[in-house]
Amino acid sequence: MGLCAGSAITSLASRVPEDWRGWLTGRSACPACGARLGPADLVPLASWLALRGRCRHCGTRISPLYPLTEAAALLLPALAFLLLPAPQAWLASAIGWWLLALALVDLRTMLLPDALTLPLLLAGVLLAALGPRLSLPAPVAAADSLIGAAAGFAVFALIALLYRRLRGRDGLGLGDAKLLAAAGAWLGWQALPATVLTAAVAGLCLAVLAGAHRDPSREVPFGPALALAFWIELLVVLAEA
Repeated sequence: MGLCAGSAITSLASRVPEDWRGWLTGRSACPACGARLGPADLVPLASWLALRGRCRHCGTRISPLYPLTEAAALLLPALAFLLLPAPQAWLASAIGWWLLALALVDLRTMLLPDALTLPLLLAGVLLAALGPRLSLPAPVAAADSLIGAAAGFAVFALIALLYRRLRGRDGLGLGDAKLLAAAGAWLGWQALPATVLTAAVAGLCLAVLAGAHRDPSREVPFGPALALAFWIELLVVLAEA
């Protein structure tokens, strides 16, 4: 399931937010020659290895992002089931795949689409409110979830506003604020400081890897670092629940 999820996530990240319909209804094709890909070309991880990372039809090199994403989507549930009981592990896996998709979209487009962040936020609030009644593994209480969502959005929205006032340009998008609001909805307001700190450290590492320390004008998305911190703290919260 992890490998299949990774394949779907890679396809989503390469098309949205520009082409939602193509991701939902279109057929997979080589981005270089446009040839339709058959079942033998679409086996997660194995096809890329068998074809030695090249298109069967035109020989163009296939981005290693595909097998890396599939491997990451496999690693997420492997860690979740290693650390958590089955119900919580399934939940952590699903949220991990969702966050992986958000991270890849942000890396490619510098955007965190509302179509992905807002349903994640709403799902966290609803699970906190209805989970106990439905015998579902709700990570936090309903009040903590609502306060966390509001606080998460407010903190990053305020930082974004102050940065724009001081520097005259955007430094943090409202997509990041909505993603932190989703983190607050799932983790509760108590986990927000640890989430932001972890995201800041991860973001600094990503910026160094991207070469931003050599080129201060280089833009580095914060979404991937925040998504990673969100998932790490989710494992902690679920383990303690």
